[in-house]
Amino acid sequence: MNYTHTESNGQLAFSDKRYTFLSIPSRLEGFNNSGTDVHRSVSGREVFCFNGTLNLEESDRICPVCGGRMYINGHRNLTLRHLCFGGSLTAVSFDRVQLVCKCGHSHMQAVPFKAEGHQISIELYQYARDLLALGTYTLKQVAEITGLGKNTVKDIDLKRLKELYTIDGIKLIRPEQPAKMLAIDEFKLHNGHRYATHIIDLDTGHILWISHGKKKQVVYDFIEHIGLDWMDSVEAVACDMNSDFQEAFEEKCPWIQPVFDYFHIVKNFNDKVVSEVRKDEQRRLFEEGLAEEARALKKTKYILMSSRSTLQAKDAQARTGDPVTRSGSLFPKEEYVRKEGYEAKYDELLSQNRLLFTLDLIKERLSLAYSRTDEARMADDVIWIMDTCTASGNPHLQWFGRLLCNHFEGIIAHATYRISSGKMEGINNKIKVLRRQAYGLPDDDYFFLRLFDASRKDYVRNPPSHKICD
Repeated sequence: MNYTHTESNGQLAFSDKRYTFLSIPSRLEGFNNSGTDVHRSVSGREVFCFNGTLNLEESDRICPVCGGRMYINGHRNLTLRHLCFGGSLTAVSFDRVQLVCKCGHSHMQAVPFKAEGHQISIELYQYARDLLALGTYTLKQVAEITGLGKNTVKDIDLKRLKELYTIDGIKLIRPEQPAKMLAIDEFKLHNGHRYATHIIDLDTGHILWISHGKKKQVVYDFIEHIGLDWMDSVEAVACDMNSDFQEAFEEKCPWIQPVFDYFHIVKNFNDKVVSEVRKDEQRRLFEEGLAEEARALKKTKYILMSSRSTLQAKDAQARTGDPVTRSGSLFPKEEYVRKEGYEAKYDELLSQNRLLFTLDLIKERLSLAYSRTDEARMADDVIWIMDTCTASGNPHLQWFGRLLCNHFEGIIAHATYRISSGKMEGINNKIKVLRRQAYGLPDDDYFFLRLFDASRKDYVRNPPSHKICD
């Protein structure tokens, strides 16, 4: 479909039998619109193609080699994608001349509104960058909004991220603002037991370092990158039971105190002690012919792992009749309301089994220990737990006692530093969401920079006053 144009009262109007369109200035420097065509793209979207000419400035005719006057040697048509009008795509099309000098030098006419490295306008390039900077859209969504290819959008985003977080695209920036508390953890990168490790500033939640693997070398590389002068201000690092991380920090920065938080201790206790003891007890009761008592332990895993306060909260919800899941109007389903009796069931299990009662004592003492603000009192609690585990004679409890003993100093340090890996676990969830939304990102450099950006959204929109230096 072709549109003719007429000029009236300083405005340009395009019309056919059905429509009349009023144009607005393109704001494309040096471009003069002479007509508009409408066609369909490969994807089926409507494309308004603005045809025109490009001004040839006198400065373009000066040879950059010899300073002589250059002459037109030919021309080539160039079409650039431009900003969208709602769901319609736009493009600008014009002839770009080739200039040649008597000295032999030649070049194509400069296009002031063309984005470097892409066949799009600078305005469309900046619009795509702005959408990507929001962090709420995937590459596919930005590609659908702008009409660009997914690989083009990724290239734009990669350049944006390198400008923010690298020096010349080859070295990560080194933040000038020091950190007092760090956290380190590994996360799954790809299938096949391939992992990466990230280190964050616990005060800001910003990722400071990401590297492949989960060995000591990750910490060594981070300290080399950040510098010992920067590390002087770090007092403690929250980590899990990975001995490589602990040993690496102790070797390079012995003044930094590793801290093992409540989450990782309880997770080890629930997964490797409570769960295993329950299965062993159920098996023992069946072998002794106590089938009724063994069946009573079925479906009690999460009751035994829960704290008493959690069980009381569930009972309170059951008494009020507040449903856990509600039925919908369009897609009806049965409304689920909790049944009361969680705490009573828990007390019944403890009264019938001495070993389960021991687990409850340890769990309560562990919670008390992590509420302490004095290392000496926390140490007494942890020592009591270790002695109880040893005296129980149960191999799972004895293993837990050895775990506490091997990490004793880092556990009681929690009373002084009061830090946890909560922010780190939140970032780990962001990593899972980002990977799931993108259906996997095989380019690790781009993926890691996306993680840097995801942890710094407030920083990107409102950058701090301090500079980031090499």
